[in-house]
Amino acid sequence: MPFTRISLLRGKSPEYLQALSDNFHRAMVETFEAPPTDRFQEIRQLEPGELIFDRTYLGGPRSDDYVFFQITIGKPRSTEVKKAFYRRLVTLLADQPGVRPEDVMINIVTTTREDWSFADGIAQMIEQV
Repeated sequence: MPFTRISLLRGKSPEYLQALSDNFHRAMVETFEAPPTDRFQEIRQLEPGELIFDRTYLGGPRSDDYVFFQITIGKPRSTEVKKAFYRRLVTLLADQPGVRPEDVMINIVTTTREDWSFADGIAQMIEQV
């Protein structure tokens, strides 16, 4: 049940965004134990000055192709699963749409099962429907 916000600078083509989305989801399914049908993403293209990032802090150098993934999850994953996911994601994104690993930043936020309602005002993860 991950929900992901993907932030980057404005100007990418629909094909670029689709490859970004598809390869992100592929990495989630392959390494993060996400079901293939569990795909919830928001892509935000921001103007320069609306996406502010240090070009060299703990990595880089980052270019204008910098992409930030903030993943909100309900099921905790182990450190090893997270590390495998990070590695797989940068590999897939380097291949398609061509994002350099130095330009990929990932943040995972863990919530509890009762923090989610998927529809109808019901806490599906804890209520029997």
